[in-house]
Amino acid sequence: MDKEQTVARHLLEEHAAGASYRTLEGALALTDIAEAYRAQQVFVDLSLKARGAAVAGYKIALTSAAMQAFVGVDHPLLGAILDDTIQTVSAQTASAEISLSAFQRVGIEFELALRLGRPVPPGSYDAESIAPFVDAVIPAFELIEDRNAIYENFDVKSLVADNAWSGGVVLGEPVTNWRGFDLTSTPTRLESGGEAEVATTGAALGNPLTALAWAANELSAQGRPLDAGMIVMTGSTLKTRFPGPGEHFLYDVEGIGSVQMSTVLCPICVDAAAGRC
Repeated sequence: MDKEQTVARHLLEEHAAGASYRTLEGALALTDIAEAYRAQQVFVDLSLKARGAAVAGYKIALTSAAMQAFVGVDHPLLGAILDDTIQTVSAQTASAEISLSAFQRVGIEFELALRLGRPVPPGSYDAESIAPFVDAVIPAFELIEDRNAIYENFDVKSLVADNAWSGGVVLGEPVTNWRGFDLTSTPTRLESGGEAEVATTGAALGNPLTALAWAANELSAQGRPLDAGMIVMTGSTLKTRFPGPGEHFLYDVEGIGSVQMSTVLCPICVDAAAGRC
């Protein structure tokens, strides 16, 4: 594990210094995906220890065939979600506020989070067999920290080691009576800047439950737990947005609910829209 330790510490030092994303090269270059996941686990463990945080669930990256082809893989990727990166939006709070200064560059994705009601034992699952473990579905935003990556200079193993750029999650209200919905085709709608864009929940891997089953199988193979109360972000139904200050997003999953968030330059901005603090 010496190499994985070295890689993880190198990545944490880059994050602390605000360094842009760079492909791991030379002595830091990773041999394969399995080694990359081992480095990710060290990265996550060191982050948890430093921050006093815990793993609250997992994100799934690269759910679209186009993005997989672009980076040269034929499967999605996993990253851990730390509990100190989660914001929840209720009827009382209405909208989350995201500080752009907390990120080098944040991307927003539009997803359905699935919350587990009980632990998922190691095994092999599909959409049907994983469904009984889900106690709630939640409209959500995923926050991607790509560290100003240049996408033409991209290495999927480096992405995995960097915890798949897991930057945070904004969760709407959990919905427990979800089983009457066809999650392969439930309409979704994004409203932002006076414009609307539509898709369906099946846009990511055909079904959020299929995405969850894939994550459960991958975590089982890696010996990582999927516990009660954890959430799994199942992939974006729409193209990633990279917002500026003063933007507002409303993401609605028809019949299930919606979630809202706004961006500011920093937490005490006096004029976020103008970019002045």
